[in-house]
Amino acid sequence: MDGTPACDAVELRVHGISGVSAERILDHPMVIRVAGDRHAGFFRPRPGSGTAGGAAAGVAVEAYRWGSLTAGAAVRTASMLLLLPFMLSNLAIWMRPPGRDRWGLLGMLCRLLAGTLTTTFVLAIVGVSLDLIGWQCVPYPGCRAGRPYLAWLHTLPSGPRLALLSIVPLVALRVVWAIGTRSARAFEGFGPSSAQHPTGGTDDLDDAGFWNDEQTTGWLRQIHVALGVGTLDVSLLAGISPGGLGATGHLVQFVAAVGLLVLCVVLLCRPVPTSTAQSRRLLRPLWAVVVAVTALCLVSAVLAGAMPSGSGKLPGYEGAAAGVVAAQGVLLIVLTAVTYARQRGSSPGDHRPFLHGLGTPIVAAAAVCVGAAFTASLVYRTADTLDHGDIPDPIRPNAAIVGPLEPPVAYWWAALAGLAALLIGAAAASATLLLSRRRRRGLAASIIERDYPNASPEDAHRLRLVRETIARSRVTEELGPVLVAFLVIASLGLATVALDVIGIGPTQLAARLGGGGGAAGLLVAYLTDAGVWVISLLVVCLLILGFRAYRSSQTRRLVAVLWDLGTFWPRTVHPFAPPCYAARAVPELAKRVTGLARRGPVILSGHSHGSVLAAATILQLPPAVLARVSLLTYGSPLGRTYARLYPAYLGPRTLGDLGERIGWRWRNLWRDTDPIGGPVFPADAPPPRADPAAGEVDIRLRDPRSLTIDPADTVPPPIERHWPYHTQAAYQVAVSELADRSR
Repeated sequence: MDGTPACDAVELRVHGISGVSAERILDHPMVIRVAGDRHAGFFRPRPGSGTAGGAAAGVAVEAYRWGSLTAGAAVRTASMLLLLPFMLSNLAIWMRPPGRDRWGLLGMLCRLLAGTLTTTFVLAIVGVSLDLIGWQCVPYPGCRAGRPYLAWLHTLPSGPRLALLSIVPLVALRVVWAIGTRSARAFEGFGPSSAQHPTGGTDDLDDAGFWNDEQTTGWLRQIHVALGVGTLDVSLLAGISPGGLGATGHLVQFVAAVGLLVLCVVLLCRPVPTSTAQSRRLLRPLWAVVVAVTALCLVSAVLAGAMPSGSGKLPGYEGAAAGVVAAQGVLLIVLTAVTYARQRGSSPGDHRPFLHGLGTPIVAAAAVCVGAAFTASLVYRTADTLDHGDIPDPIRPNAAIVGPLEPPVAYWWAALAGLAALLIGAAAASATLLLSRRRRRGLAASIIERDYPNASPEDAHRLRLVRETIARSRVTEELGPVLVAFLVIASLGLATVALDVIGIGPTQLAARLGGGGGAAGLLVAYLTDAGVWVISLLVVCLLILGFRAYRSSQTRRLVAVLWDLGTFWPRTVHPFAPPCYAARAVPELAKRVTGLARRGPVILSGHSHGSVLAAATILQLPPAVLARVSLLTYGSPLGRTYARLYPAYLGPRTLGDLGERIGWRWRNLWRDTDPIGGPVFPADAPPPRADPAAGEVDIRLRDPRSLTIDPADTVPPPIERHWPYHTQAAYQVAVSELADRSR
């Protein structure tokens, strides 16, 4: 079917997050797909089965269902949980303050921080394979006893053994690369033309190539793979020369491996090339160095033969882990300072951003903390298993029969910082919600007095319920200070890992500060143990969630909510992040709207996050099409959340420009009880240089519609909160008005 409308106007509904069905979008039990495919398609009620729920007279209703792009295959949804740190690092740059990124400084810092996440990931696999297994466990009979899968490695000399185990980090790099590539196949065929350039994270949403991140992702992918391989090369060279770099050959190779890492850092600092030919000219020498250095390292390890492992960790591994984590803390501090300076220098007329303008460093800190949690959990749980359930530390030394399984002290610091951030963050959140409760209730009471001035005493219980609902819906605005506190604690906590570079761990520092009694060191040892176990428990819960997503479609939709919010933006920072589904959804919506507009007016109707997709689609439409397009949003987070979280891309200026493009044929329905939606243009923050028509966009709906029971009903009207909106008369009135204005 071609989806030709029976009416002259079409209402195209776009759903929000969590991947609802086409039947629910249309509020109709029998639907048929008229365009698209199984990943994302356009649906209408089956001919002869009646109209869609909430349809206005003379307007055909069509639904665009895109939820399967993020909540489709169970394996894809579960496996992408592993990419959470990469996704958060990619999301951070889009929260930057408004204005151009002068000298590309914010983008450079975010790319460098993303590079440390790749290094952390590779170091975690190196710590498990080369350090814990190849260097510490295999040489000791007590550790490899009863483990035939490790015993055969003891027959190999230590050099060839480390060279063989180096395959594990290389395979891990390939796996995370494949997960993102595999899940991106649903978006094939919907990219912009080759004449359109990539965004690079600095353009506007109306740029033709904004959603085309293929060239940027390809460029960063090559660098990150080279960075991961270079990290492995340095670790391997340190392992095959335990007595120091006395041999000239080892010294030359080590300098070459470090030079490879420096080259990757330099490439991350430069802007993304604007042409494929330029990218190839820069990447060919890089990969020549990668292949040459890696081959020399592997050959050197094989020829090194047997070397005494001695005791302790793989040489150089402790310093590498501490250096990377400390570098992350320093980068977060610098990123915070640069972002704050940019926010202070913004125009006074700009909308007040959420999180005090520090969204970029806060989300970057979350990415680093999640990555550290994954790393520490993997290394410590592996050490726990190999060490028969007893991880050693300075307070509890190893038994003589068991190998010296000693994870890096840097992860103890990270665990202690993570536990502190978790506890202080939870306490700050509880205090914030408690202190703001009276203010939120007062605001809710004033709204109730305005909406129900003549409420009877019998409605007292109902009024309390409505008041509590409105008060709870205002919780989102209160979490800014909590997240800022989390940023400060996480940055300082990660920066303290620099103490490990000079050989000071948490217990040693506590012992020095607490005198010679040792009680302080013992207390800190227990606290760091608790931190590791708490972090490990959180990671296990995340893995259980991934397993549940594989078994349960309902849980899979719950997991997809995270991806709907985190993978909306193109990948311009970390190439291993899950792909951007809007790279298909926005061009596909634009193509469908363009086709429908040739036949008559189109009302693009977006609920919740679907309103963001609808707004991005209109910004991509040509002027000839805009004359016949209107916008209806409801339960929309555009003004309440997105304008404040992403002020550089969806701020008041962009929303004002959006209204002007469609001649202010825009209506936004919202409720005070809605915890997500709100007005697009609040009365206290109108868009700069806005047309007076901007004041007519927002239409507030009273919720519930009445406190009393209708004579034809048996119960009072429900509190509808975020869904549904199409059941109210104001919805049909708005659709009819927009359709008339578009004709």
